Amino acid sequence: MEPFSQQFAQHEDETETPTARSVPPRFDAETRARLYDLLRWRRDVRRFQRAPLPEGTIERLIGLACLSPSVGLSEPWRFVLVEEPSRRAAIRTNFETCNKEALEQQDPDKAALYARLKLAGLDEAPVQIAVFSDRTTAQGAGLGRLTMPETLDYSVVTAVHTLWLAARAEGIGMGWVSILDPARMTDILEVPREWIFVGHLCLGYPEAQDDTPALERAGWEHRHPPEGVIVRR
Repeated sequence: MEPFSQQFAQHEDETETPTARSVPPRFDAETRARLYDLLRWRRDVRRFQRAPLPEGTIERLIGLACLSPSVGLSEPWRFVLVEEPSRRAAIRTNFETCNKEALEQQDPDKAALYARLKLAGLDEAPVQIAVFSDRTTAQGAGLGRLTMPETLDYSVVTAVHTLWLAARAEGIGMGWVSILDPARMTDILEVPREWIFVGHLCLGYPEAQDDTPALERAGWEHRHPPEGVIVRR
């Protein structure tokens, strides 16, 4: 059986010769500038148009996500396309319950602002994907994760970010919903209990685009300069 990622992968290079594949591309100044733009304009989208994505788009984007690095080449990511209305409704209820609890725990000076934030695009996004980490995978034969098994989950997070960038490069927005009960997500989607829930993704064409994080625009938080996160020893 093919590795999980190859079920979605596009095999555009099958006609290339080994020699052609071994020559790395040249990333010039223009390419780097476009990459920096992509990183700046990759935002967490919460407001979507209801228009569907073209057929095959999400499968192709998942194939690109599967190009991500993974510990020991384990490819532990599992993408669950949530299409059934009843399951989507159950996830919406899960979010509402968890969001209510989160609101109740906010400091009084933040509660009003929190209540106004739009923290999920579950009602509008045409595509929803629940992402899990399969810690039971035999692929990779355990290489690199004996002392840090959580590197499997980190690998999945990297795949999510790759999907985010690939989607944004095509004008598709993505929002990561984390205000959910992981155990309930496992039940709703009927996936193996050994899988670790990483996040629920909403994808679609955004209503608007901005290079400033929505939470910064709303006054919830602001970015700090890189110098503030660098520690030297």
